[in-house]
Amino acid sequence: MPERGFTALITGASGGIGYELAKLFAQDKHDLVLVARSGERLSQFAEELQRQHQVSAKAVALDLAAADAPQRLFDQLRAETIAVDILVNNAAYGKYGNFAALPGEESLGQIHLNIAALTALARLFLPPMIERHSGKILNVASTAGFQPGPGMAVYYATKAYVISFSEAIAYELRGTGVTVTCLCPGPTLTNFQKRAGIETSRLFQQFGPMDARTVARDGYRALMKGKSLKIAGVRNWLVAEAVRISPRKVATAVSGWVAAKTK
Repeated sequence: MPERGFTALITGASGGIGYELAKLFAQDKHDLVLVARSGERLSQFAEELQRQHQVSAKAVALDLAAADAPQRLFDQLRAETIAVDILVNNAAYGKYGNFAALPGEESLGQIHLNIAALTALARLFLPPMIERHSGKILNVASTAGFQPGPGMAVYYATKAYVISFSEAIAYELRGTGVTVTCLCPGPTLTNFQKRAGIETSRLFQQFGPMDARTVARDGYRALMKGKSLKIAGVRNWLVAEAVRISPRKVATAVSGWVAAKTK
């Protein structure tokens, strides 16, 4: 990366892992473009980072699930001559419930945000990085992507896509000066579980979720080192490795049991 402070674009920056990542970038004196749906909260956060760390922090209130949102964001930043050195695709959501019982818009909404927006943003911001022979992408996936997820079938499938996509383009970009890192957290204390409706699942009640700051720090370090895949937490790494060697039916059954609500 250039010696100057670079500019990082972070989606889903108003809370959780994205929020903690933004603080890490700001502490290292890098400028920020923060994207989330919550405009007022995001603007307050941007002002706080600017005041505390003397960096530029631009807040963009935008729902990335909208089909044209990635292109509008790219065009806006290009018009303002803001070059993005690092793209952090963090925005995502899930919803608990059997696939056939959930509203169709819930399933398609996850696909639009977790897959389509992530892919579109990578496709838009990657070519300028390649031209500069310098850049980084951090795609936030999940250990959910290593196995099927009964009760959250679409969410788990979207994260499997993110892992596969990230590792493939990381290989394609060898020798370009651009790296791609995929961060795979396990259960993490954020607003995700409330929106997904899994606060009372065994996953969060019995398996000790990590805090968002620790996960963000793991991802940030892996990103800066150019690692292609980072599973946050030793226990999560062990679980992911166990899933890889387990029979698929067993892994699916265990995943469904863990995701089930306890009350």
